[in-house]
Amino acid sequence: MAAWHLDDLTDSGALLVTELVANAVKHTNTRNIRVAVSRPSARFVRIGVVDKARALPQMVKPGDDLLTSGRGLLLIDALAERWGTDMYRWGKQVWAELLSESAV
Repeated sequence: MAAWHLDDLTDSGALLVTELVANAVKHTNTRNIRVAVSRPSARFVRIGVVDKARALPQMVKPGDDLLTSGRGLLLIDALAERWGTDMYRWGKQVWAELLSESAV
């Protein structure tokens, strides 16, 4: 974020990385993951985690027991302007985008 002078997004970006990596580690048998941070436009920073599993992430329902786990995607959904999954022949990338207020 500092390279793009978007220091205001550092904390949210770090939290997104943490949650995306935790989900990949917990919900896949993938031994290797890749974190990708890019700037697809002046308005957005995209943070993605790539793994070799084809299983889609599942958002928990509000009534589920969320005391000890299961809040990762809810947190990602709350922090990110938008998020999604890109499927590949060999796996997927789960990504989230932060809106740069300074570029708006």
